[in-house]
Amino acid sequence: KIEKETIYSNDPVFMAKMWQSKGAKRLHVVDLDGAMRGTVQHMDCIKQIREAFNGTLQVGGGIRNEKMINDMIELGIDRVILGTTMVYNPALLKKMLKKHGEKIIGAVDIVQGKVAIGGWKEITQTDAVEFAKELKTNGMKEIIVTDVTKDGMLEGTNIEDIRNIAAASGLEVIASGGIGSVDDVKKVKEIEKDGVTGVIIGKALYNESIKFEDLANI
Repeated sequence: KIEKETIYSNDPVFMAKMWQSKGAKRLHVVDLDGAMRGTVQHMDCIKQIREAFNGTLQVGGGIRNEKMINDMIELGIDRVILGTTMVYNPALLKKMLKKHGEKIIGAVDIVQGKVAIGGWKEITQTDAVEFAKELKTNGMKEIIVTDVTKDGMLEGTNIEDIRNIAAASGLEVIASGGIGSVDDVKKVKEIEKDGVTGVIIGKALYNESIKFEDLANI
């Protein structure tokens, strides 16, 4: 639940530097306030994170118009994450995929196989597998799939639905939501052959139920 947010640090830039020092090559940043309000709220902070982090930086949360997408890419953001926009403004999505290619990635949030949007506030009747196929047809290469019901629970992610979306769509899929242990990461690794190319870990790293160092040999 978004209202049960936990703040682990008041200095996101410091955290970005810390993960880099531990060996992180790719950092996932979400402007949660932006996701809820429908427009980016922390552009200055995102800029500072970009300046501090040398690896691949992907940013999402409230990015819902062409100017903001272009601004993010001009800022040097490697992957701009679109979610709600993909549902409400497919014409803009197609235009941005044509212009920016693989720099545009999709966040497909799911609840019982359906797409959720608007910072998870609204569950649509759109089938996630069919939606992912359409994204592939429109030229998208990579998506993040998050089972909203699993997120933050640290009890494992929705392997079955995530595998189905990857296998059926042909997209590269990053699994997200519920990763709470090294074993959970290993289970995602087992579906790599289906097109699941990565996993996002957040809460489990901050509360140290997963140690970054333990991920090196998976």
